[in-house]
Amino acid sequence: QVQLVESGGGLVQAGGSLRLSCVVSGSIFRIFDMGWYRQAPGKQRELVATITSGGSTTYLDSVKGRFAISRDNAKNTMYLQMNSLKPEDTAVYYCRLVTYWGQGTQVTVSS
Repeated sequence: QVQLVESGGGLVQAGGSLRLSCVVSGSIFRIFDMGWYRQAPGKQRELVATITSGGSTTYLDSVKGRFAISRDNAKNTMYLQMNSLKPEDTAVYYCRLVTYWGQGTQVTVSS
């Protein structure tokens, strides 16, 4: 059974930083690409960043230069370092591995 558990969300002022973590149970972690998504109230879920099994990354244009996705295969963990946060980054953030999703972690950025 594959499970994804996110952590690291919270309330931060604009310009601040947070680091999200996604721990994956099961042995498939290092095989597949993974991604971080977010969903703000009243909006569709959007893809924020992806990382391949080999470590290549892509980013949503609005977070380029501010967010960094990474993974530690030894720890079955994926990260999202978020710097220079803006109020428009406020959302529930989810990690995804193939068809599996985490429960989400709330990120709130105050102005």
